[in-house]
Amino acid sequence: MKTMTCRQLGGPCDLEHHGESADDVINAQDRHLKEAEKAGDASHQPARDDMKGRWRHPKKSMGWYKAAKATFADLPED
Repeated sequence: MKTMTCRQLGGPCDLEHHGESADDVINAQDRHLKEAEKAGDASHQPARDDMKGRWRHPKKSMGWYKAAKATFADLPED
């Protein structure tokens, strides 16, 4: 298990996401951003808009995805 923060994934806060894979923490970040948007947290809106764009255009967003996976791979196990 490894940990990445919202900030490491492009968001504004230090909420920790835990997962066995980069995809686990990326999906946790997506859920976190959706919840923040529903709660009216404007500080998370730019990150939420970016995430929505990545889901809509996955080929175009491969650079971000590969960078997130590489960062995750370099992290120590919790």
